[in-house]
Parts: sequence; C-alpha cells; structure tokens
Amino acid sequence: MPELSADTLDRDENARLIKTAVTPRPIAWISTVDADGNENLAPFSSYNYVGSSQPVLVFNSPSEASGRMKDTARNAVDTEEFAVNVVTEAFIERMDRTSERLAPDESEFEAAGVERADCRHIDPPRVADAVVTMECTLYDAIEVYDKVMILGDVRHYHVDEDVLTDGKIDSRKVDTVGRLGGPYYTVSEPLEFERGF
Repeated sequence: MPELSADTLDRDENARLIKTAVTPRPIAWISTVDADGNENLAPFSSYNYVGSSQPVLVFNSPSEASGRMKDTARNAVDTEEFAVNVVTEAFIERMDRTSERLAPDESEFEAAGVERADCRHIDPPRVADAVVTMECTLYDAIEVYDKVMILGDVRHYHVDEDVLTDGKIDSRKVDTVGRLGGPYYTVSEPLEFERGF
C-alpha cells in the first residue's frame, strides 16, 4: 500500500488527495447579504455540522489570491448571518451556475434563475424551493491557514412537507447532492443498515 507524506506533496496534490478521500461531501448552498443589502448565493463542499442538540453548522471558505475573504465568508462575518440551503438533484445545474464569479452587487439568484424567499429571523433570502434551509447567526470565524472556518448557530429551519414522514425528515425522500473528488458528484441513495452498537 503506497504511503505519502503530506509534507512532500505540493498544494494541488494534497488538495486532490484529501478531497477524494473525504467523500461524499455535502454541499452548503449559502445565501448572504452584504452590509449594503446585496445578495450572494454560493456553494461550498467543505461543510458539515459541529453540534446537533445545540445545532451548529460549519463551512470553510478559501481566501482569494489577494488574501481577501470571498464574498460569502466576508458577508457572514460582517453581518453575522447566513442561510444554508440543502442542494438536491433538481438544483445541481443552478447550484453550479452560482459558482460563477460575479461582482458583489450582482445577484447569483438572478444570474442562475433561482427563486428566493424571505427568511424568518435573518436578512439574507433563502432558496425558495430548497427542501431544507437552515437560518444561522455567526458563532465564530477562525482562520486556518489559507481558509476561514465559519461556524453558525442554527436559529430556524424551513422544511418542505414533501420530504417528511410522520413529521420527520425522511432520508429516502431527500436526493441530496454530494461532492466527490475531481469532476464527480453523487446523489444520496439510502442504504438500509441497522446499527448494532
């Protein structure tokens, strides 16, 4: 079995290895607004939850070549609010369109043809047809090498009734899109397995 030292690999080699090994990675489709009220919507595949009984989400954003934070991270830090929209198969192409680099005053909602809806407790809009949206307020922001790790307290959930069974989210009804290594994505298909421990 090959063994590799991370210290001997260049940045791209390390990135390729870890992004292929840590899969599937869920995608946070994050909506924010800046201090002037300009909307932003962008996907992040370095995302997960940190706390569950006290729900906290985390996403990581790379810095731009200039060292400046990307719009989403900067907006989340400056306004202390963001919404995480769950990406399902029907939205994969529009989600990809929101990766396009636009000027801060241009809306990815408009550019990608994504319908918006108001959130209850925060200013950023949410993706109207997302099966789940989580409204977050900033818990903390931590610099980790060339990335900023954004942690958000979940304050409110929007859940589509179509993905519920007996009032609970049913994984069999949520075709979540995940990121794999390279150009690959996957759609979740539940595997029935009863935990023994």
